[in-house]
Amino acid sequence: MNVIVFGATGNTGRRVLAQGLNSGHQMTAFVRNPKKLRDQLGEHAAGQVRVIADDRTDPANVGEVLAQQDAAILAAGHAGQGEEFVRLVDTLISQCESQPRFTGRVWIMGGAGLLDIPHTALIGNNLPGFPPEFQAHNRNFERLRRSSLDWSVMCPGTMTESREHPEPVRLRVTTDILPVPVPETIREWSEAAIAGHLFSRLHELNVAYDDVASWMLDHLELGGPFNRKRVGLAYQSTTPALRGAANSLPSSYR
Repeated sequence: MNVIVFGATGNTGRRVLAQGLNSGHQMTAFVRNPKKLRDQLGEHAAGQVRVIADDRTDPANVGEVLAQQDAAILAAGHAGQGEEFVRLVDTLISQCESQPRFTGRVWIMGGAGLLDIPHTALIGNNLPGFPPEFQAHNRNFERLRRSSLDWSVMCPGTMTESREHPEPVRLRVTTDILPVPVPETIREWSEAAIAGHLFSRLHELNVAYDDVASWMLDHLELGGPFNRKRVGLAYQSTTPALRGAANSLPSSYR
């Protein structure tokens, strides 16, 4: 499969690129700094990647390269960039929509605060105390919902360099809701109390960059259970699974 990665030299993007090569995909990296890419991958691996060094905010540049791709992974930018991040994501989504020769799957990066909190009508990003810059993820999500693309939003918690669990690791994967158990009584709590409870459990949402990259690359085909969904990841614990979470999809990784 032909896969393009925007933000291919970032913590997530470079792992997507390396794993995609190992899986036999034809990988394209849209980057600002080709030298950084070569330094990260090594000359041999970098030689197997098609590298586009251009302005990712230029619609013409983006649209031309998308015409040759089967899937796009948008790992560029971050919420701390505010309006710049929102404009970047809007540009990339718009080009995916307007390029008639691109009909593939689109993954973008969000965060765990974008997921629904079970037993409530709330998401973390809207609770008191959550960083206001996370609202950029909300806006990107709303932009996707107005699109007819086959998209998914990856919503991990804090991403780490490596797993802090013994192998093999099991992931709990959920669509649209937080992937950790939450008491039903949470519906009776104030928003401040809910926020405090979630802050105290943020460590449960830590997940390795490599697992985030693997999950996106394993789900590049059109359709499927993650089409137009937010995807939450957490390592499997001994805590009981979410009640009623029929969309919880544990998976083993090596």
